[in-house]
Amino acid sequence: MMSGNYTAIISKDGDWWIGWIKEIRGVNSQGETREELIENLRSALEEALEMNAADAIASAEGPYEEVSLAP
Repeated sequence: MMSGNYTAIISKDGDWWIGWIKEIRGVNSQGETREELIENLRSALEEALEMNAADAIASAEGPYEEVSLAP
């Protein structure tokens, strides 16, 4: 379901790696390794995109169409 590119802002904080997806508020995670953090961020991003899509579709009343937009 993921499409496009997203930017992860990551840093090491003590023993943990922490990160945020720059383009989508509220998508963040942590991991014991950099690799684990990146995988956790991918999962969190995919889940957020799926939930946002479901919310958008549920908000549309009656027939709807999907239109691709580029920034």
